[in-house]
Amino acid sequence: MWTPPDKIRHAIPPARWPSAEEAAASRWFSPINVGPCRLHARTWVPAMVPWRASDDGRVTRDVVVWYERFAAGEPGALVVEATGIRDVPSGPLLRIGDDRFVPGLAELVAAVRAASGGRTRLFIQLIDFLAVKRRPPPDKFFARFLRVDAGHRRRLAAALDDDRWLAAPESELRARLMSAETGLLEQVLTDRERRELDYGYRELVTDLDLPHVRDLPRVLPELFAAAAARAEAAGFDGVELHYAHAYTMASFLSRTNTRADGYGETIAGRARLPLEVLAAVRARVGAGLAVGCRMLGDEVIAGGSDLADAAQFARAFAAAGMDFVSVSKGGKFDDAQQPKVGEAVYPYTGPSGYECMPTIHSDARGPFARNVPLAAAIRAAIRDDGRTTPVVAAGGIHSFDQAEAILAAGHADIVAAARQSLADPDWFLKIRLGRGAEVRRCKFTNYCEALDTQHKQVTCQLWDRVELDEPDLARSHDGRRRLVAPRWRR
Repeated sequence: MWTPPDKIRHAIPPARWPSAEEAAASRWFSPINVGPCRLHARTWVPAMVPWRASDDGRVTRDVVVWYERFAAGEPGALVVEATGIRDVPSGPLLRIGDDRFVPGLAELVAAVRAASGGRTRLFIQLIDFLAVKRRPPPDKFFARFLRVDAGHRRRLAAALDDDRWLAAPESELRARLMSAETGLLEQVLTDRERRELDYGYRELVTDLDLPHVRDLPRVLPELFAAAAARAEAAGFDGVELHYAHAYTMASFLSRTNTRADGYGETIAGRARLPLEVLAAVRARVGAGLAVGCRMLGDEVIAGGSDLADAAQFARAFAAAGMDFVSVSKGGKFDDAQQPKVGEAVYPYTGPSGYECMPTIHSDARGPFARNVPLAAAIRAAIRDDGRTTPVVAAGGIHSFDQAEAILAAGHADIVAAARQSLADPDWFLKIRLGRGAEVRRCKFTNYCEALDTQHKQVTCQLWDRVELDEPDLARSHDGRRRLVAPRWRR
């Protein structure tokens, strides 16, 4: 993963832990309504993809145990990982694109209810994504994937000052490009072709020459609505529409969306499909299901959307009845690191990915609560319109005082923590019981994210080699790591 060039290794700040009485009187452990759902506390575990589903997207025992473990810490809300709304192969990622997935998801809901004593509200994150292919070997790219046209011939002839390439056999032209140096390729290939050679093929929402991409505004509202109805049938308390990071809906919101069909270019055009998806979901589910979204406060890419755009989108979402807005940052394909040949590009490896999950190796600003100002500005914009839609802040949250200060300043209504919750799924409960000194504190090295980047089962370095002799312990595929944190022995 990319890190700032002038990076500093920041120490984990010491933490002061409250007594049980102070925790009980705090803002963080006070209730809040999120649409029709009442959370017993403003503690929130965001969606994390642990790569534990079956290859056909079903809930496995490992998935159930993963969420049971977080539920044991009794957070106010727990968001299940990004779950695909299409019934298409997507590896060990949960899916909700068909009714056959509902029984497994219902089992997951029941397990969380039991593990938390009914205290934790369970949401599920609904995601759509476009095709991303592995980076091809150059010989395969030039022999099979490059679509040769007259433009290639003209540019090659001009670059080499040799008109014979205007009519040369295609096989010879492909062979010449296969042996070409970088400078020649830059003259002959389009920007898109060079990126596909260097990074692999990736569909964009602006590929209107592809019928299935052109039809996304017609297709996606129904897909999201059907997925939300299945979530409701499985017993979830709410759904989180994934409008963030590198995926389809965030790509519609991006300034890079130049679609000229009414679903791009302008602020209103870029927000149109996300608002239509929200309306379709609302029309399909009952009033008892919370409907919110995860969105970006800043894309952090050249030519991308910034905080001013995000504030306008959030205002529109709140006006349309969104029950909560969870704010993230970056995580885009546009600036991701080049993958190795045979691997797919991963959107959390470049500068925008770093801003999504900053580490202790940071610039002078440090990694802790770095993204809170985005949530604060978005919340202020919503409040300026007279609306009280809850805003969720996240990113480098690791202590009670930090979370309490965010809430006291009015920067957010709910404070979420992913990596710290992974490091210690019991940390909310420990704090509430006045036993914060026992919290296992995240080191923010992104050991977990490195596993995610490789689509390996996600664990934490603070506990995945601990008590490996535990009876009936579920282990990673290589047998070297435990899959859930050890139980807290009170």
